[in-house]
Amino acid sequence: MTTVGAVALFAVASASSAHAAANCIKGDRKAPFTIGWANIYSVPTWMKQTEGTITDEVATLKKDGLVKDLKITDAQGNAQTQIQQIQSMIDANVDAIIVEAGSSTALDRVISDACSKGIAVVNFDSLVDTKNLTAKINTDSDEWGHKAAQWMVDQLHGKGKIIIMNGPAGVSVSDDRRKGAQPVLDANKGIQVITETNTEYNVAPAQEAMTSLLFANSDIDGVLSLGGALSAGALLAFDRQGRDPVPITGENARQFLELWKQKGIKGWATMQPNWLGALSVYAAVQALQGKTIPAFVKVPLPVIDDSNIDSFIARAGKFPADGYIYSEYDKALFDKLLAQ
Repeated sequence: MTTVGAVALFAVASASSAHAAANCIKGDRKAPFTIGWANIYSVPTWMKQTEGTITDEVATLKKDGLVKDLKITDAQGNAQTQIQQIQSMIDANVDAIIVEAGSSTALDRVISDACSKGIAVVNFDSLVDTKNLTAKINTDSDEWGHKAAQWMVDQLHGKGKIIIMNGPAGVSVSDDRRKGAQPVLDANKGIQVITETNTEYNVAPAQEAMTSLLFANSDIDGVLSLGGALSAGALLAFDRQGRDPVPITGENARQFLELWKQKGIKGWATMQPNWLGALSVYAAVQALQGKTIPAFVKVPLPVIDDSNIDSFIARAGKFPADGYIYSEYDKALFDKLLAQ
C-alpha cells in the first residue's frame, strides 16, 4: 500500500450502527485464500487503476501469508457474461469474490448462490440490490449528486440553463448520482435543465456527446457533470468550438483537474477512490479470518475546489494522463473505515 499523506480528506465519521457478524462466512476456509475479482469491464482507465490497487493489495497479503492466488475476469460490459464468470468462480470454490457489478439486479441470484456456499462476497462502486453478500463498499452516490447540484445552484445564484452529463444508464453509481441531484433541482425552479445525456465514463464519447449538444444549444450557463472523464470531454468540446467554458462539476480525473487549472474555470469535484477495490480485498480477507465487518462500509466524499486543487495537481505525474488522481491509503485507513 502507499503511505498516507492525505488521509484527512477521508476523516471517518463516527459510527452510528453496530457491527454485524460477517455474512456468508462458513465452512472450513483457512489462509492462504484464493480471491476472485469479477470485473464488469477493464477498458476505462478508472478500472485499470482500480485493478492496480487490487493486485497491489493481493501482493501485500501474499507476503503476509493470507492470500494464495487472484483470479481475474473481465465481462467486457456484458452482465450475462459476468454472471457466468462468477458462477465459474463458485464452481472453483474460491474463498472470496470481489464484484464490480454490471447490473444492480441481474447478478442477485448468482451472488446469493456464492454467499450460500460460504464464499465471502464484497461488492464495491457499482452495487447490486441483494443483501445476500458479505459487504458493500461505496461512497454515497446520492450525496455526490446532491452536493454537485447544490454547488451549481450556488454558482448560478439559482437561475440559469444547464446541461446534465450522466454515466451509463442502468449503472447504480450513475443512476444514484442523478437521483441525488433531482431534489436540489426541484427546489430551485430557476435552474432549467435544457438537456441531458448518458455516455461511457470516457473522454472521447463525452466530448462527442457535448459537441452535439453545443451545436443544438447556444445558450448554456453550466454543466452538471457527474463523472470526471465526462467533465474533461465537455471542456474539450467547449474549447474546440471556441466557446468560453461555463461552471462545471466533476471528479478527480487528471485531465479534468488540469484543464480546470489551465483555463481558470469555476469548478467543483469529488472522488470515487480507486482504492475501493483494494479495501474490498482487505475486507474480504478480514471476514474470512473471522473478524466482523459492517454490511455497508461508507467511504466519505472529499471536496476538490480552488482551495485544494493545487495539492492534486502537484501529484499528477504519479498517475496516467487519462487517469484519476486518487488519495493515498494504507492499512490504518482501511481499519478505520471497517470500524464503522
